[in-house]
Parts: sequence; structure tokens; C-alpha cells
Amino acid sequence: MTELVPLPVVLPLFGAGVTLMLAHRPAAQRVVSTATLSAVVGISAVLMVQVDRSGPQVLWVGAWPEPLGISLVADRLSALLVLVSAIVSLAVLVFSIGQGMTDDDQDTPLTIYHPTFLVLVAGVSNAFLAGDLFNLFVSFEILLFASYVLLTLGGTGARIRAGTIYVVVNMLSSALFLIALAAVYAATGSLNLAQLSERLAQLPGSVALMIHLLLLTVFAIKAAVFPLSFWLPDSYPTAPAPVTAVFAGLLTKVGVYAIIRTQTLLFPDRPLSGLLLCAALATMVIGILGAVAQSDIKRMLSFTLVSHIGYMIFGVGLATTAGYTGAIFYVVHHITIQTALFLVLGLVEYRAGSTSLIRLGGLARVAPLLGILFFVPAMNLSGIPPMSGFLGKVALAEAGLRVGTPLAYALVAGSMATSLLTLYALAKAWNLAFWRTPAEAHDTARTLSDPHGTVVRHGRHLHVHGSVFETRDVEEARRVVDEDEESDLDLQQLMDADALPRRMPATMVGATAGLIGVSLALTIVAGPLFGYAERAASDLRDPGDYISAVLPGGSR
Repeated sequence: MTELVPLPVVLPLFGAGVTLMLAHRPAAQRVVSTATLSAVVGISAVLMVQVDRSGPQVLWVGAWPEPLGISLVADRLSALLVLVSAIVSLAVLVFSIGQGMTDDDQDTPLTIYHPTFLVLVAGVSNAFLAGDLFNLFVSFEILLFASYVLLTLGGTGARIRAGTIYVVVNMLSSALFLIALAAVYAATGSLNLAQLSERLAQLPGSVALMIHLLLLTVFAIKAAVFPLSFWLPDSYPTAPAPVTAVFAGLLTKVGVYAIIRTQTLLFPDRPLSGLLLCAALATMVIGILGAVAQSDIKRMLSFTLVSHIGYMIFGVGLATTAGYTGAIFYVVHHITIQTALFLVLGLVEYRAGSTSLIRLGGLARVAPLLGILFFVPAMNLSGIPPMSGFLGKVALAEAGLRVGTPLAYALVAGSMATSLLTLYALAKAWNLAFWRTPAEAHDTARTLSDPHGTVVRHGRHLHVHGSVFETRDVEEARRVVDEDEESDLDLQQLMDADALPRRMPATMVGATAGLIGVSLALTIVAGPLFGYAERAASDLRDPGDYISAVLPGGSR
């Protein structure tokens, strides 16, 4: 069954090539992309079952002599994450199709959307399956190259500014990664993870510590661990909703996965647990305090994304089987729930034209289904029992209490406080955006922004208090005069005239509801999933099977 190992990487790359050739046939692009990711979901599910039954699956590619060649390794952890990433990628793709991201729009040259999205999926899968550090570096570059394009789709000023920050930070982290690779190879003569697990243990302590800190710094930037998380809240919110969703769900988790793999396979006896636990506590607390202070839901969720990375680092820093089990479960939970919430925000933006809490109001009345779609994952992220968020946090708290050190107790307390503040932030968003009336939102917007409530037309778009609407979707736009000229219309009049779109596309709603259903299913299958996560954690604590699968004859 080793033939299945490369398919989660090869199929998206092949699909990217096909969709690029079909650049002028968007309908065909949609079919190819959807079929490709559906196939990846099925293959990943079979691969996960096979790995759980038979142990790690290894495939050497490129016909290079072992262990110098490129190895793709699927063990319980990587196979699980490949499956989850494929599921959320498929949901995001379907959502983007419903949103019309493949239409011929002047602001979004989306003939490149499908091939770029598939390249991103291939890079994520390759990162999870990489059996050596250089292939992991290549994986990061593949997904980052695709993310640069997706982040700046449309070429608006805000997206270019955010993309510049994102590109600069990731170029610096990539340069640091190359320095780390050079140091590892100079010290050990290898970049194969299985071989490094044996050779790094033989290095002097100071050399191993330097390499360890270099790799941790690189992966902490990718995972947005405090204080290296400064770039994320300014980068993600400006992107289109599907792009923000897949970024929030997957890209930071690749960094978390790299930290888990590094800690357990390369440095099991020198885990730097105290440093990781301190970073986890700071990430949780500072991230959620940033979320509470936000007046835009997208930025608020970007800060909660940073904050909840701390839960995963908490489990890794404990360096116990229970800690790794909780971290793995929480990674799966957070990938699905964070992606689902950003898709819901895409619906909010489509329905109301904004995600600003200053301007939103009355959505529960005019779009009750949207209210439900926001409320359920928001409560799950907050850790309301008996949802998967609650189960993951309880597992991490129990693991911390078992360790019993003062720092572990501080992490348990910090995680509980973070959960309560998450609930507060999301409840505030619900109250302002869904519960208060449109009139109250309108009064607030007029007080805090433009007292005249102006509407300005720019080409094909209508700008209302900074929110952008397609003129074809707003009947009252016919009253708006020439470009840059103001009208007496205001936000309240537009809402009263039902100028905003009444019906959200069924495809967008279906994709969002389906992913929320997957997140709820994690609660139903929590027992088997925890059992699987515990077996994966045991493999991490005792990587003998991984090493022997890659190097059956021992280190060479």
C-alpha cells in the first residue's frame, strides 16, 4: 500500500497542471479541482486506516540511494493530518466556487485560483509526509509560494500591504531555515529525520542546543507562537474569505506539526519543555487579550487563532503521552473549527457587506440560519461542553495536572482563563452582530465614522462607510451619482430597502454547514479519535517503528 503515500501530493500537483491548461474554462476548472480533492480525501482515509493497522508506510522517490534519497513517510500522526487537511480544503474549495471566485471579475484574476489552491494543498500534504528536513523546507516553500499569490488576489492596497508583511516575514524565516539545514548537515552529514534521530544524540550538548533553538525559532514563526506571531493578525483578515479560512485552518498547523516532529524525533531527551510551556502561556494569554480588544470579527478571530496555538504548544511542552494526545486531538479540532468560523465570516461579509462590529446588527433577524452557523462553532471554540473544544481542553488540563509542576499548573490556569475570555469575545461578537437591531448598529456607525452616512460609488463598486458592495447587488446603487460624488443614502436606508442580497448561495451555505457538521462529528467520535491520538502519541514517544520503517537496516 506504499503506492498511496505520494498520491495526496501528486494528485493536487497534477490537478494544478490540468486546471492551468483550462484557464479559460472555469466550469472545467471547478470539476477538475473538486474531483481531485475528493479523490485525495478518499485516498487519505484509506491511508490512515492502513497506517493504523500496519504501521508507518515509507516510499523512497527519485531513485536515489537510501537514505540519501527523498522519503515520504506516513505514520499515524501525518496520515491523520493529511486526511483532515484534505477535508477542510475540499470544503473551502466548494465554498469558493459558490462565492463565484472563478467568475471573470476585474478585481480577482481567478483563472489562477484553482491551480494555486491545488499547489497549496500539495505543499501542505508534502509537509506532513516529509521524511527529511530538506523536503520539509521544500514543502514550506511550495505552500508559501501559493499563499503569496492567494493572499494578494485582486491586488487591492490593503491586500498588497498585508501580503508584503507576510512575504517579508516568511522569507526571513525561510532564510533562517536554510541556515539551520546547513548547520544540521555540517554537524551530522544527514538531513533524513530517522537518521538524525540517532546522530543528533551523539553531538555535544551546546551544538545540539544551537540546532534545536534554530529549528524551534523557524517553526515558531510558521506556527505564530508568541512573540513571533506579530505578523498574523495583520496578514490574514485582508484576504478573500476562502483564502483566510484555509490559511487559518492549515498553515499554522504545519508549523505546529513540525514542532511536534522535531521535539519527539530529533530531540526527545532535550525537549526545552520549560521554554515551550512559557511560550504556550504567553501565546494563549496575550493572543486572547488582543482578541477581546478588536472591533472587527475577522481580526478578533485572527487573534483567537494565535491564542489557541498556545493550547497545542502546551501539550507539546509537557512532553508526555497524555500531553501529545491532547495536542493531537486539539490540532484536529482547531483545524476544522477555525476554518468553519472563517467560512461563516465569509457568509457574514457576503450578506452584510462588512465584518465590523461597529456596523453590523440584526443579522439574527434577517438571516437566522447565519446566526446558527456562527453560534455553533463559536461555542465549540469557546469550549462549551460537550463539544470537541471542551474535550480537547479537558484532556490538556488533565495532562498538565498529571505533570504537577508549578509551570504546568500555571498553564492549566491560563488555559481556563483563555477559554473564558474566548467565550467573552465571541459572545460580544454575537451580541453586536446578530442580536442588536440594525438601527442601533447604524447609530453607532454614524457616531464613530461618518456623521453624514455617505455612500460613494467607485466604478463597479459601492462604498458604504468603508464596506464594499457590488453595484449589481444593490438596487439603490442606481441613485448613486458619478464616481467620487456623494449621495444622501446611508447604511440604514440600504438595509431598510433590502438592497443587500437576501439569499446566500446554497453552495456557500452547504460547504460551511458541512464543515461545521464535521466539527460536531468530532464530538460523536471523540472516543475512537482519542484512542487513535493516544496511539499516535505513543508512537511519538517511542519512535522505534518510524525509524525502523525508514532505515530497516539501521543507520548508514
